[in-house]
Amino acid sequence: MRDAEEFDAFYAGSSRRVLGQVYAMTGNRAEAEDAVAEAYLKAWDRWGTVREADSPEAWVRRVASRNAVSAWRKAVNRVRAHHRDAVDQEIEGLSPDHVALVHALKQIPADQRRVIVLHHLVGLSVGEIAEEVGAPTGTVKARLARGRRAMAAHLSESDEYMTGRVNHDA
Repeated sequence: MRDAEEFDAFYAGSSRRVLGQVYAMTGNRAEAEDAVAEAYLKAWDRWGTVREADSPEAWVRRVASRNAVSAWRKAVNRVRAHHRDAVDQEIEGLSPDHVALVHALKQIPADQRRVIVLHHLVGLSVGEIAEEVGAPTGTVKARLARGRRAMAAHLSESDEYMTGRVNHDA
């Protein structure tokens, strides 16, 4: 009974935050919800081990990220077979800035997107990110720098797109 109460408190205190972070990584709320739900299920199944981790929340976030990548890989063949333009769906309560940010994140490589989300949205240090993603700190710094540069162009484009000031003659 104590385990269930402890896990319930952990879930209540972290699930919304982890969902927001994984959503920012994936750019798709439904995929993020699926990945996070599966990660919490795995955490519950292994709660005795997970609760002893340095950061159970980081453990869940890492598993959810892997779940999302796995789901993405499975979907690639379906997407290739049924190629279509995906129309961004506006989620109630999201600001235009948030939509532009998610759009820009979706335009950059997954490794850059992941470190940007972990650093700027989760608030992890470069060292913490390196540990979580299993990469040297220099690699994390490079991904952050490249990701920021790549996003800058997309944010400018997103801002123009969101405000309707796109110059089609350029």
